[in-house]
Amino acid sequence: MAKVEKDFIKLTSDPLVLQDIVDLVKDDQAGAISTFCGTTHKTVVRLEYESYIPMAEKEISSIITDVRTKWQLMKVAVYHRLGIVPVGETSVIIAVSSVHRHESLKAAEWLIDTLKEKVPIWKKEIYNDGSSWKENTKSKCC
Repeated sequence: MAKVEKDFIKLTSDPLVLQDIVDLVKDDQAGAISTFCGTTHKTVVRLEYESYIPMAEKEISSIITDVRTKWQLMKVAVYHRLGIVPVGETSVIIAVSSVHRHESLKAAEWLIDTLKEKVPIWKKEIYNDGSSWKENTKSKCC
């Protein structure tokens, strides 16, 4: 019997496709799939993300372990872009499946909030008149 993957983590410079990530968390027993998509909005020219990938993947894995202690989840996917992300493109996608919607909705919200707080991914906002690194005042990492 093949092992069924339940957690999917990816840090990539490639564009993120919501349907591809939703497909990863589909499960015949799931009554709900909740997603969060963070996109680059037009107040900036673009965003640039940097990360120490092994550390970030380890921390994402840890927060997925934590979220599984809070809610009954089936599958979880956390994908984050690195490098340049132009206006209108997606920077992060979180997808969670569960039997009932309450668990997946709460888990998706908790995951994005905790990811932004704990995972060592740094964001640089590029504006028309210059650039500045976004300071994450909630972050306890790095």
